[in-house]
Amino acid sequence: MTNDRLKKARQTPASCPTCGQPADPLARPFCSKRCADVDLGYWLQGKYAIPAVDAADDTIIDGLVADLETVHKVGEDG
Repeated sequence: MTNDRLKKARQTPASCPTCGQPADPLARPFCSKRCADVDLGYWLQGKYAIPAVDAADDTIIDGLVADLETVHKVGEDG
């Protein structure tokens, strides 16, 4: 079953994530060097970002631990 999916995925041309045109095998997954450069520019400008939690902020972790301890205690009582 997965072999059929792989074959179908290879036969279906991917679309460029920047403009939606069919991808060019030489610039994959983009349709052109221009679209690849536009995407790189977005990354360099910070338009794409991976959310992160500040490692110095332990209040979030302390709150999660307290919530887990409460849930665990309730589970023991029931």
